[in-house]
Amino acid sequence: MENQKNHPLPLSKGLLRTEDLYTYILETSVYPREAEPLKEIRDVTFGHPQARMSTAPDAGQLIAILLKLLNPKKTIEIGVYTGYSLLLTAVNIPGDGQIIAIDPDREAYEIGLPVIQKARVDHKIKFIESEALAVLDTILENGENEGQFDYAYVDADKGNYRNYHERLMKLLKVGGVCVYDNTLWAGTVAMSEEQTPEPMKAERKAILEFNKALAADPRVQLSQAPLGDGISICRRIY
Repeated sequence: MENQKNHPLPLSKGLLRTEDLYTYILETSVYPREAEPLKEIRDVTFGHPQARMSTAPDAGQLIAILLKLLNPKKTIEIGVYTGYSLLLTAVNIPGDGQIIAIDPDREAYEIGLPVIQKARVDHKIKFIESEALAVLDTILENGENEGQFDYAYVDADKGNYRNYHERLMKLLKVGGVCVYDNTLWAGTVAMSEEQTPEPMKAERKAILEFNKALAADPRVQLSQAPLGDGISICRRIY
């Protein structure tokens, strides 16, 4: 497909052994099934200097299946960027589903907003321009929203993943699912401190601590999938 051909391979966030194998997966089973609005939002994001922040389409394919299985009505997204994962959620939840989408960068969100509007799913989205912790604390304030959400997606500042997790464990109902992006952090979680590029060290440390905490959390059923930059899928069990 033409819009895939225009995307050079370095944009890939795959952790597979070779780019050829990752390309095979994308071209064989991901791109042919990717909805047209999602292709379009990848294209409008491509020229942005931080385009790698967008959710990887192979991870998105698995998330879409999870959403169809969950059929969630109330969802939260922490970290929106240009809206690939937000659009992915919006097109895969019921017509009366709602997404609280939180990000301090409205400018990035507005890059993808015309595509979201064109797909006619913008009515499902309540965008809040803010840092996420304050919003989550407000939602939790009177206790009425505890256990009321079906699904959450987190792709924001990695240093706050544990803080987000604690709040989401209150907001998600038993059986609800939360997906965390970037939990393999470009493979640096398996590198030594000396091998890790300097700009990645602080968030690598946060991700390592978060992964350890998730593995020890009895409240969740956990699967860490090596798709994109690594996604951790948590299902609240109590």
